[in-house]
Amino acid sequence: MSTSTTTTTNLPHHIKPKEVSAESTASTSKLSQKTILHILNTKCTTSLQHLKQAHGVALRSGHFQDHYVAGAIVKCYASQHFSNFGFALKVFDSVWRPNVFVWNIVIKGCLENNEALSCISYYCKMVAMNARPNKFTYSILFKACTLVQAVEEALQIHAHVVKNQFGEDGHIRSAGIQMYASFGLVEEARRMLDEAAESNDVICLNAMIDGYMKCGDVEAAKELFEKHMPSKNVGSWNAMVSGLARCGMLKEARELFDGMSEKDEISWSAMVDGYIKGGCHKEALEIFNEMQKENLLCPGKFILSSVLAACANVGAVDQGKWVHAYIKRNTIQLDAVLGTALLDMYAKCGRLDMAWEVFENIKQKEISTWNAMIGGLAMHGRADDAIELFSKMQRSKLEPNGVTFLNVLNACAHSGFVDKGLNFFSSMKKFYGIEPEVEHYGCMVDMFGRAGQLEEAEQLINSMPIKPNAAVWGALLGACRIHGNVEMGERVGRILLELEPQNSGRYALLSNIYAKAGRWDDVEKVRMLMKERGVKTSPGISMVDIGGMVHEFKVGEGSHPQMKEVYLMLETIIEKLQMEGYSPNSSQVLFDIAEEEKETALQYHSEKLAIAFGVLNTKPGTTIRVTKNLRTCEDCHSAIKIFSKVYERDIIVRDRMRYHHFRNGRCSCKDFW
Repeated sequence: MSTSTTTTTNLPHHIKPKEVSAESTASTSKLSQKTILHILNTKCTTSLQHLKQAHGVALRSGHFQDHYVAGAIVKCYASQHFSNFGFALKVFDSVWRPNVFVWNIVIKGCLENNEALSCISYYCKMVAMNARPNKFTYSILFKACTLVQAVEEALQIHAHVVKNQFGEDGHIRSAGIQMYASFGLVEEARRMLDEAAESNDVICLNAMIDGYMKCGDVEAAKELFEKHMPSKNVGSWNAMVSGLARCGMLKEARELFDGMSEKDEISWSAMVDGYIKGGCHKEALEIFNEMQKENLLCPGKFILSSVLAACANVGAVDQGKWVHAYIKRNTIQLDAVLGTALLDMYAKCGRLDMAWEVFENIKQKEISTWNAMIGGLAMHGRADDAIELFSKMQRSKLEPNGVTFLNVLNACAHSGFVDKGLNFFSSMKKFYGIEPEVEHYGCMVDMFGRAGQLEEAEQLINSMPIKPNAAVWGALLGACRIHGNVEMGERVGRILLELEPQNSGRYALLSNIYAKAGRWDDVEKVRMLMKERGVKTSPGISMVDIGGMVHEFKVGEGSHPQMKEVYLMLETIIEKLQMEGYSPNSSQVLFDIAEEEKETALQYHSEKLAIAFGVLNTKPGTTIRVTKNLRTCEDCHSAIKIFSKVYERDIIVRDRMRYHHFRNGRCSCKDFW
């Protein structure tokens, strides 16, 4: 490849050879290699225009033939900041006989641009061209093999590491240990650690602990941590804390966490994430508040994303607002990850206005961002808006995925758009090549069921190419309850009790269907079957966010300091509602008592207590937001509808099934949940 050909081919499009004067050529040729490298490393990391100009200068001056200059140019183009990796590869292809420095840059660029398979491909080309790799090459390759789970290629690359005598390098070994552990080959990972035991450093030992934890071998990790680590750093403790939390051993993780003499952001994030994955969202927020009180660290976007997820799950909108204000105050970039977490929090806390504002302000929207906003609109019954946003996403030339269609179908189901839902369902495979999964069929069954088309729903289940799960049958059972189809409900209920014999909610639905039909003997049979099978019911718990603090209510527990006032307020509320025509629905009271851990009466269901607390502690007209762990019963639903009219308040209840916006005596669910 001649120099002249290289120069003409790679000259940036805005610099034409005929436009370059003799004077400018002379001036650029005087620039030294050191000067060009300085320009590339300082002026060209964030400006594509400057990079193209520097690229042109390097070509005209002949410095592009220098591997360090060529490598620096490839590195700049490969930066994720420019999203121009394809051009970086074209520039690399024009480098004459690249050395290991240039090869490493392109291999690392592949990894950073989510093209891990290309890392391995370019390494093969590198070997074929007799370019000798160095120690930096192999740690990148091990990480690439980890990402794509390329076991066979990893074994060959490991053989090259041994052949080229890099087996004792700490960075390569730690990456290799992590790689083997990700394959589930924990013995091979340990062998790699032990082969150079005399040169083991804390990084390799930490990698092995993390590997043991990821493979679920907690005891081996503990032994290594307690008996074979003469020195430990914060990473050692983090590996143990995050590993224990990941394995669901939250108590042990917390004890270890509390005993740490030094904590970094990863330590706090590990504990927050552990609590969230364990369903302990309140504890996750408490840990974050503790971190803030210590005032030692400025939380980054990853821990903030986790905290926002916890806020979303318990309806802690005020704390979510604080996180939003913190992001603005510290000028933290609202990228797709953090922005999606923020808008998802607002949507799940019933603040669609704020969710939309965040969505509009995210500059680089990923598919997950669009999905979160479409899903937020769908879950609140805003089907028309959800479908319009889906159309806007298509106009933006962004390909929908399975989650996108799940959200759109959910929107159609909640608003009775059967024809539109059918069109979306058929277009998944026809136009986008997306094979419907069981969740998509569940949405379709729910859609037919809500529209009263129960036979069509059952026919769809029977024609599914994949085995229907309990969620699919559950959607049909819920429709049978609403539409009073006892015969089908009984048939579907029996299927569900076989599929999920320990799910108390299935027994509750079937019992409610019998109760609604006045078949009390069958109600008793269902209750006896539960007793025989030892089915435990979950206690009803409702949470309400007031003034940045999440308050939890569960009947039978009087630990809340305002419990006496709450009961008195609730009695006053019930009296007012009864004057407006409210009459407790006792047809299902016995079963609802069981599901609410034998609550003494319908009056004291947990969501009613939470609303009474909200009335006591907020100004008239303030929206009250409640999050409940179980399905809202029919009696509470009727009572809250009347409450919203009598007290002129919006009430947003998020139960296990969906969101309910109560306003002026009506609910957004249209009495179907």
